[in-house]
Amino acid sequence: MSPGELPTRKITIEEADLAILRSDVWSMGFVPVKLEMEGQIYDARLGYRGGHTRNYPKKSYEVVYGNNQTLHWNAEFDDPSMLRNMFSFHFFNMIGVPSPHTRHFLLEWNGQPHGVYLELEAVNQTFFQTRGIRSRALIYAVNDHANFSELDPDTKMKKLWLLSGYHVMKGNKMTPVRLKRFLKGINRPADNKLRTFIGKRLDIRNYLKWLAGAVLTGNYDGFDQNYALYEHVPSGKYRIIPWDYEGTWGRNCYGKLCGSDLVSVKGYNVLTRKVLSYRSCREDYRRILTRLLADQFTMKRLDPILIQMHERLLPAIRDDFTRKSPFATFLEEPEVFRTYIKERRLIVKDVLRSWKA
Repeated sequence: MSPGELPTRKITIEEADLAILRSDVWSMGFVPVKLEMEGQIYDARLGYRGGHTRNYPKKSYEVVYGNNQTLHWNAEFDDPSMLRNMFSFHFFNMIGVPSPHTRHFLLEWNGQPHGVYLELEAVNQTFFQTRGIRSRALIYAVNDHANFSELDPDTKMKKLWLLSGYHVMKGNKMTPVRLKRFLKGINRPADNKLRTFIGKRLDIRNYLKWLAGAVLTGNYDGFDQNYALYEHVPSGKYRIIPWDYEGTWGRNCYGKLCGSDLVSVKGYNVLTRKVLSYRSCREDYRRILTRLLADQFTMKRLDPILIQMHERLLPAIRDDFTRKSPFATFLEEPEVFRTYIKERRLIVKDVLRSWKA
């Protein structure tokens, strides 16, 4: 593979299994396939992944192979740049919030080109092992019911099931019990007892850095879903990991241009409001944002990374017939990122000047 050339992943699937797969785009099931990558061939299982994107002509997939190893393959159909997830997770890793590694690749399907995809590292036990992080539980926030609230986001009435929107990926019978206690606890009035409770059960520093990342990248959908919680060992505190940042850097989750002021600098959700109700947390959050504006969230730091990612992807996008957006739009995307970064910096600075801790 020459410098700048994308790796290739190859899927071989029997017609009968392909028919089963295509019969229901909302199925959570998997079909058997052969997976070829990096010179090795594996028996694997493949299924659809995603929400509204399952109705798109170019699907996203989840692949499980080997010793229960998982790959997430995103079509990134709504993102004209195909860079927003990659760029966002790179930024989160820069600021000290462990996030999935990503890489673009070319997909072949029964010998036929299937376009450019983004491969995302799964957040699972391997994710923690490779980073030397010890955890005893992992919970996915799979929809906007995972809003840290006792209220249903649709009806505004009390939830019938407090854990609605959360899916336990790793843990034991006490994992949902502890999560339920945590959610009930943070929905109490914001007094000194709640401050003590939050300090014991939440890694506040990690949460504030994640909040700053979500706010700076502009992920409106990242506060009530599209995150993972894990219980850190030995502290026993919850920590948070970002997930699905396609709707960022000046575009929403459907790929539409949006204002750089779409996301409040103070963020959203019940937990955020409770944490920021305490002066010490507000002061810490302001210090984090101030430092990021001075260092990582700058054109000097981000533009070279953006240029490198865009240039590496350019030849493959030019030849990709599966994309929704024209190649001309891809060429213009770096300027969308730059405009967003410049405007977002001004917006956040203005809020910090007027925000009394």
